[in-house]
Order: sequence, then C-alpha cells, then structure tokens
Amino acid sequence: MKFSAPKGTRDLLPPETAAWQHAEQVFSDVCRRYGYAEIRLPTFEQTELFQRGVGDTTDIVQKEMYTFPDKGGRSMTLRPEGTAGVVRSYVENGMASWLSPVRLYYAITAFRYENVQKGRYREFHQFGCEAIGAAGPAIDAELISLLQLFFAQMGLAETKLRINSIGCPVCREAYQTLLRDWLKPHLPQLCGNCQDRFVRNPLRIIDCKEARCQAVTAQAPAQADHLCPDCQAHFDGLRHQLDVLGLPYVIDRRIVRGLDYYTRTVFEFVSEHVGTQGTICGGGRYDGLIETVGGAPTPGIGFALGVERLLMELDAQGIQTPPAPSPVLFVAIAGDHEDEARRLCFRLRQAGLAVETDLMGRSLKAQMKYAGKSGARFVLVLGDDEADSGIGRLRNLETRAETEVRLDQLEHHLLEA
Repeated sequence: MKFSAPKGTRDLLPPETAAWQHAEQVFSDVCRRYGYAEIRLPTFEQTELFQRGVGDTTDIVQKEMYTFPDKGGRSMTLRPEGTAGVVRSYVENGMASWLSPVRLYYAITAFRYENVQKGRYREFHQFGCEAIGAAGPAIDAELISLLQLFFAQMGLAETKLRINSIGCPVCREAYQTLLRDWLKPHLPQLCGNCQDRFVRNPLRIIDCKEARCQAVTAQAPAQADHLCPDCQAHFDGLRHQLDVLGLPYVIDRRIVRGLDYYTRTVFEFVSEHVGTQGTICGGGRYDGLIETVGGAPTPGIGFALGVERLLMELDAQGIQTPPAPSPVLFVAIAGDHEDEARRLCFRLRQAGLAVETDLMGRSLKAQMKYAGKSGARFVLVLGDDEADSGIGRLRNLETRAETEVRLDQLEHHLLEA
C-alpha cells in the first residue's frame, strides 16, 4: 500500500528547509535584540482553553479545531494558534511575579481544519511574540517595530502596516448596538454565517471575506469613530509612537481580526505584491484574555506570522535566502583505507568542520564525481602513499589548485582556508 501525506499537510524537504532555518534564525535573533525569550508549548491543550480564550463565536472554534477525547474522556484540541497557550502558561507558572513586561516568542506548528489553498494548510507554522504586563501604547509600537525590523532583515519590501482600534468592552458594547441597528435592514443581503454573527457577535461581520458582505459593510459605522476617551487616547498614543519610530502606517477601519480576545490595538502587515496579495501577519492587544483564563487582570499584546506565507512572499519578491552549507571537504578513499578515512573525518568534525567521505563502496572515479556534486570546496584522496607518509594533497575543486598538507594538521589548514 502506498501512503501519502494527509490533505492539508506537506513534507518540507531540502533545500527548502534551509530557507525555513534561515527565517527561524533571523526571527530568533531579532527577538533576542528586543529582550524576548523563547517559550515552547504543548501541541494540544484542553478544549475549553480555546473556547474561552479564542472565543466560541469565532470560525476557528466553531468549525476549524481538531478536537478529540483522550483515553481519560477529557476533551483535547490540537492548538489552532499560540496566544491562548502562552497565556495559560503565564497564569499556571506564576509569570506575573517576573519582571514586567514578560516578553516571550515562539515558533510553533498549529492546526486548523479549513479549505486548503495556496499558502494555507491544515497543519501550518507560525512565528509569534507576546508581551504581557504593559498597558500603554509604547509596547504596541515596539512590538510592531520588531516585525518591521524582521522583515527588513529578511530583505522584504512591498509590505504595508495597517492599524485600527476596536475599542474595549465599554465602548464596544455601545458600538455593537449601533452596528446591529445599521445592519438590520441589510440582513437578507448577508451570507448565512454573517446572519448568525448578527446575533452572536456582529463585529465579526466586518471581517467577513464574502464579497456581498463586504459590499454591505463598506458604509457601516466604524468602531474607530466610536471609541471611549481612554481607547481614543491609546490609539492616538500608538500613532504618535509609530511616528516617533518613523514607521509608516495606514489606518484601516475594516481590521477587526478574527479572534474574540482582541481589544484596542489591532494591526496587520499586508503584502502589496501581485504574487501573494493578502495578510502576512497580524496581531493586537488582548487586555482581558488573562483574566478570562483564570489570571488577574493583566494587559497584553501579541502577533502571529504565518511562515508559509512569509516564504511565499520572499519567493514572489525574488529574495534568495542562504543555501544550506556544503561540506568543506570530501575525503575520497583509494584502496583499503576506509577506517583511516572515517577516523580522519570524525576528527575534523570534532573540530567543527563539515566533512563527508564515501560510505557506498564507490570507485575512486565515482567518488570524485560525487565530491563535485556535493558542493565540497576541497577534496583529499586518502590512499597508500597518504596513509604511509601522513601527507596528502588538498585540491580546491573550484580553482583546481593543489596544496600539500600534513594530515595531522589538516583541520588547521581548513579552518584558515
């Protein structure tokens, strides 16, 4: 029987994995510069965490979660996003006693049962950051600047920052009443999902991707025009902080994000490139989430970045990531010197060098051909003369120049090459 990867998943193979490793390395380096430390989370959590945290009115909870009973009869769910797990860990592990704000980053695999499209999978990958404990807009702008720096370090251009404010529970309740009154005459024109959202959470209608719903809501009142004084001051402060950092942005009154825990600041980085038009990453503030999952009232903000979409965008913009490193040396074996060759390779690897030798019993001619295809910079033939004298000839495969070297000093020569 022949097996294939499940629908919505895929294998990541070399050399593509080198691009992933590069993105991970750059992301972790930028996070380190901002004082973020890595957190590693369980792949599955209690289902109620996502119902309470993400929100039971969201498409994720209603339609997209991979939920299953464990052998103890408890309902578990493969994580559909990272923030809820981080917040659960923050409360469970007493991070409120740490220095504030607590800055955490992660690189995770997440799972959502949704339609498979270009750049959208059922098993997918995210980079994310969470900053917990700071209430003012300065942390919002700092987190956004982290993303801007990451994109710059990756060589990305043609992306735009879009920001909005969706208020707090105080001003949102009044706005939802206003929005329902405005939408009510247009209900027959909305899709079935949005007709359900009208009762449960009308703010989600603004986020609908159906063309007919977007046409209806294009003229709907915006939350940003109905903020309470505190939320307006926070949004004005965010704009000031972005201006201070010299970060360009566009106010997009349609951004509400798809998760119920967001408050006040929401933002997205959107690709303007014809190859991948859409959101590369998004995030926002969640000042009520920690209380929702059992902690004390604590402000927080975070973002999630889709790695698949990021790499698609790099490809669409023609940005080359560094290839996987090639071996510095291939040790070709002439005659019965396999043991000496493998001892030599092990010693060189202990010195930090990437080295290969033949493991297939190939002829010397086939080994030399393999060495050329491997990308090795140098090749050294180990035969009777080399084994007896302890001296070999190191050939540069690019220039064809040869250098006589002592085998017991080979690592020093290669490290200086």
